[in-house]
Amino acid sequence: MARGDPTERVLDRLGELRHEEPTARVVEELRGALRNRSNLVVAKAAKAARELCATELLPEMVIGFNRLITDAPKLDKRCAAVTELVTTLYEMDYDEPEPYLTGLKHVQMEGSYGPPVDEAAKLRAVSAQRLLRTRYPDALAEVVRLLVDREPAARAGAVRALAANGGESGALLLRLKVLAGDEEVTVLAECFAGLLSATEKAVPFVAMYLDAADDAVAEAAMLALGESRLRAGFEVLKEKWQRTVAAPVRKVLLAAMTASRLDEAVAFLISVIEGADVRTAQDALESLTIYRSNERIVAAVRRVVQRRKDRGLLAQYQRELGR
Repeated sequence: MARGDPTERVLDRLGELRHEEPTARVVEELRGALRNRSNLVVAKAAKAARELCATELLPEMVIGFNRLITDAPKLDKRCAAVTELVTTLYEMDYDEPEPYLTGLKHVQMEGSYGPPVDEAAKLRAVSAQRLLRTRYPDALAEVVRLLVDREPAARAGAVRALAANGGESGALLLRLKVLAGDEEVTVLAECFAGLLSATEKAVPFVAMYLDAADDAVAEAAMLALGESRLRAGFEVLKEKWQRTVAAPVRKVLLAAMTASRLDEAVAFLISVIEGADVRTAQDALESLTIYRSNERIVAAVRRVVQRRKDRGLLAQYQRELGR
């Protein structure tokens, strides 16, 4: 856009409005921006309305969404505006299902340097997450279709939706998705995380994948168990550690244990620094650098490093945790 372009001026003004109080004047400016012909202006106005919690603009956003989605390839390149509008409706708890149903089914193929790209994957993902929070009776049936969507981002969005709002049926669908597999490990990682966030009973199921033939799937299972911060998850990781000799796998296990933020995990990692071979001790020390602001943990690490009297380990401690 050229300097002085009207659209550029509106975009600049919207950037200013995001930092103002949601007065009647500000709300009216945002209302006007939501009616703008530029999809970029509408997208930025929706984001500003979300940040200002201007719920009185919800009807205007629904109107804007319906206007753009009727001919989105022409009116809304890359789904910039409709995605922001649905995201705002979602985060501001708009309960009517129609925009989410429409967004869930929208596909928008656009040209790229290679094959055409579907720009609506994120829109479908956000729509799925919110649809399950409405009272639409067939929401689960609509969302489950996204588990086999051609785009990984849409599949991951369906997983997050089912994990957060799918209840017991959603959890069973996530188990089925894992059992069926997915070419994108990130989608399976979302399944693992979603199952573990729903219930501790999922730990044995996710643990089955610690020894997966695909190293990336096994790593995703390890990290999900650690990030769940469940004690049962840590115990599974510790058992895996005890029967693992491969250094790369052990390094992932250390990272997963550290991510758990459990006192038991920290104590275990410090014991590794104290008693394992130097290379493994160095990996454990590296994993604990996220605790560099925790004086108690840093002091405990310092004591075991000093007792070992290994110059390389001491130098690493000074670089990464020394104070």
